Amino acid sequence: MANDLDDPVYAAFAWSRFRWLLKVMAAISAVAALLALGGIWWWIGSMNWVIAAATLAGVGLSVMLGGALMALVFLSNGSGHDAAVDAFNPDRDPGRDQRG
Repeated sequence: MANDLDDPVYAAFAWSRFRWLLKVMAAISAVAALLALGGIWWWIGSMNWVIAAATLAGVGLSVMLGGALMALVFLSNGSGHDAAVDAFNPDRDPGRDQRG
């Protein structure tokens, strides 16, 4: 089954949008990490460089991971992959509850 990423023009657009989202999330994660470090410094005062590095890495990478996963969700939905997977369920009634 073909999807929108088979079209080279749309694929270039989708991947450029994905990279743009990652760049924005990298900036947001850097700001969040610095704010967390500043908050800890304000709360407890000076700290060891190991604690500062662990705080920067932990907060920054956590926010970046969340942003990357959300960008992948947008890429998957925008490229038609979600609809292609749902097409494999021909007996599924979209209005019916799956539990009963």
